[in-house]
Amino acid sequence: MEGKQKRNIDEITKCPECGSTQLVRDYERGELICNSCGIVIDESYFDQGPEWRAFDSEQSESRSRTGSPMTFTIHDKGLSTDISWKNKDSYGKSIPTRNRAQLYRLRKWQKRIKVSNAAERNLSQALQELERMASNLSIPNDVRESAAVIYRKAVKQNMIRGRSIEGVVAGSIYAACRITNVPRTLDEIASVTRVKKKEIGRTYRIMSRYLKLNIMPSKPDDYVNRFCSKLKLSQETRKKANDILKLARDHELTSGKGPTGVAAAAIYIASLMNNERRTQRSVSEVAGVTEVTIRNRYKELTEKLALDIQE
Repeated sequence: MEGKQKRNIDEITKCPECGSTQLVRDYERGELICNSCGIVIDESYFDQGPEWRAFDSEQSESRSRTGSPMTFTIHDKGLSTDISWKNKDSYGKSIPTRNRAQLYRLRKWQKRIKVSNAAERNLSQALQELERMASNLSIPNDVRESAAVIYRKAVKQNMIRGRSIEGVVAGSIYAACRITNVPRTLDEIASVTRVKKKEIGRTYRIMSRYLKLNIMPSKPDDYVNRFCSKLKLSQETRKKANDILKLARDHELTSGKGPTGVAAAAIYIASLMNNERRTQRSVSEVAGVTEVTIRNRYKELTEKLALDIQE
């Protein structure tokens, strides 16, 4: 999480806000959520995988897993080997001094041949950039894998020529977030890269068309939990915001409008109705939309849904 020190999530047993022990691990979104007050405790929760059941040390050793799995986030899919810098052999003994110069040369050439041509060098650089941006955005591992696969498809379709690596990586991350229902706004992605928001959106649209990505429009409901958590709103207010969005969807008030703007307006209305007032500016800063957008959506929702609000 940005601005907060990383913690070992396995050590968290109760909510820091309300003290409840009812914590829910949402592996799909990579979030740790309190079931009582609804606060998002951590946005970078990773699935550690199943624990092997063993009844003695021999069984535990035979079932242990060694080595990292294959991953698309590394240019060689994580299947290459590295010569360690520890100067020790497989038995843990120190390598004699007379052989260290030869080992140094082997290590240098092994590092060189990992990226033997321009295509691999481009892929290595791009995937390192993808990892940096994904870490800053607290994106789960499955979304990173999807983004890496989309970038590899773009390379095969020769879509990199004439475009910046950063722009295509940013577009891949945005597309992967949309596909996996872990939405991030264009403003959030633009904040961790040097590419402008308009360029990321243009690259994303081109990739979506040429790669034939099956991307459904994002829903306002997807943003409510994260926005409310940043605004420190209660579970009742979140529930009220979701109810307002359900009513708006039933009255067909959400179609053709930006999901972040509708979600921001619903949260603003819910905060007023539950006496947890937040200013339009604070909501707009969290949602990444203008105050004018919030006011327009606010007027539409209150008039069409006949909501009684005491301002």
